[in-house]
Amino acid sequence: MSTVVEAARGWIGTPYVHQASVRGAGCDCLGLLRGVWREVIGPEPEKIPAYTMDWSEPQGEERLWRVGMAHLRPKPMTEAALGDVLLFRMRDGSVAKHVGIQACLGAQASFVHAYSGHGVIESALSAPWARRIVARFVLPMEAR
Repeated sequence: MSTVVEAARGWIGTPYVHQASVRGAGCDCLGLLRGVWREVIGPEPEKIPAYTMDWSEPQGEERLWRVGMAHLRPKPMTEAALGDVLLFRMRDGSVAKHVGIQACLGAQASFVHAYSGHGVIESALSAPWARRIVARFVLPMEAR
């Protein structure tokens, strides 16, 4: 089992709360990633500014992708591994702004994510989800 997956699964059942990052109390998808980072690496690499539900959309900026490139290691989409950070584009033509953590591979592929209306859950990485992935990253396992 991956340390990252184990940490992410520890957040399952946490309610969805926009901008939060407290296991058991509330988080959004970025808050889940931030919490897993703190558990497996240490202090977060930068302070996260307040953000709206539609952040980056009006400007069309790939802010989450840019931050991922700054603090995570990008990897080929074809090289799936447990614990990968997945970046999703929820609609064609929109900015990528949902993240999850790969929990299982193969026929039973799944990912852990914080999803509005559901909280932190583990979802099947079904074809509709898989086609939305636009980037795959690895957490740097040493603090910066």
